[in-house]
Amino acid sequence: MEKRKRHNYKNLKIWKLGIEIVDDVFGLLSEFPKDEKFGLRSQLSRCSVSIPSNIAEGSSRTDKSFLHFLDISLGSSFELETQLIIACNRNYINKEQLTKIEVKIQEFQKMTMGFQNKL
Repeated sequence: MEKRKRHNYKNLKIWKLGIEIVDDVFGLLSEFPKDEKFGLRSQLSRCSVSIPSNIAEGSSRTDKSFLHFLDISLGSSFELETQLIIACNRNYINKEQLTKIEVKIQEFQKMTMGFQNKL
C-alpha cells in the first residue's frame, strides 16, 4: 500500500500569502459602508478566507485530492479579484488599494498554478 505524503500547509508559501491576502482584505472591509455588511462585504470576507482554508484542508489529502482543493482556492482568488474591482467601482476602495492587493492575488495565482504543475 502506498504511503500518503502530507503537506504541512503552514510551511507552504501559497498558504502564507493567502493569510496575508485575508489580512489585507479585512483591513479594507473596515472602511466599507455599514449597509454593505451582508452584501459585498460578506462575500469578500468569505471568499478571501476560502483561499488559505482550502489549502489547509487539502493538504491532508492525497495529491490528486489536494489538486482539487488548490483549484477551489484559485477559483476563490479570481472571485475575490472580481469583487474587489466591483468594490473599487462602487468607491468603497480606491484604485491604489485595488492595485496593491491585486498584485498579491496575481502572485498567489501564479505560485499556486506552478505548485499544481509540480504535484
